[in-house]
Amino acid sequence: KGREVSADKEAKKGDTQAIISGEDTSMEEVTVDTNFLQLTLDIPEKPLFRDDDGGLVIPQEPLVTVMKKFDGISFSDAINKSGIAQRKRYRLLELPPYLILHLARFKTNNYSREKNPTIVAFPVKNLDLGSYTFPKNGKKQPPSEADVRSMNVKELQALLKEFGRPDIAASAIEKSDLVEATVDFVCKSLPDLLADKYDLVANITHDSPADVGREGKHDPLQEGSYKCFVHHNATNQWYEIQDLHVQETMPQLIGVSESYLLIFERKSAQHVDFSKYISEGVSR
Repeated sequence: KGREVSADKEAKKGDTQAIISGEDTSMEEVTVDTNFLQLTLDIPEKPLFRDDDGGLVIPQEPLVTVMKKFDGISFSDAINKSGIAQRKRYRLLELPPYLILHLARFKTNNYSREKNPTIVAFPVKNLDLGSYTFPKNGKKQPPSEADVRSMNVKELQALLKEFGRPDIAASAIEKSDLVEATVDFVCKSLPDLLADKYDLVANITHDSPADVGREGKHDPLQEGSYKCFVHHNATNQWYEIQDLHVQETMPQLIGVSESYLLIFERKSAQHVDFSKYISEGVSR
């Protein structure tokens, strides 16, 4: 299951400077483990500029910069329900088979709703989140070829079952066949299965003129339009969907769209035993 740890530093209300500098010795630090359904990422505010032809230049921000919220080092300012100022930092202990990233584009104040048009550039394939995960028991390392060759039949079967490939053991007749099949799996497939790499399978965008939703100019949710991009795995084709209109599109265009919801599939998801998520009652 996906989990995150937030280390909350709490002080008296309004004691912001002491929290930022860490000079307040009365500051209390609390660590909480919690499950998550999606990760919300804050997009930094950037000014809009006009080019020589008078058109607006929309700023861009790489996803790796926005993901710093979960690097286990950076702090985020927050206010709890009691109005107490807090500083939080997040660590991802375990990642799920499917990861939903919510880009917080919309902000509502007492007077209007605003939209941040900054484009968050992200890779469509091989999004590596290895530097953002901090498992409690450390990251698993695949056994070496020598270790595999020294195992008996039961140990080989247990190894394959642990990583979701008991079918390899079932298809082997002789021990020598089982050893070679396991070595091939460990050397070629297992490193990718243990890596925290994701491929995009779908995303939702909200398109609107860049100046709509800036400084209270109209309601961006009323002025804009929604589009969905979906990957068809069998044909490796991307489709753009808007209402009943469906057309093919190129993946290069998806990574620079006004996305606000990204759905990634872990590269090892096809080998994951989903029964443990169902038994634990974790909704996906």
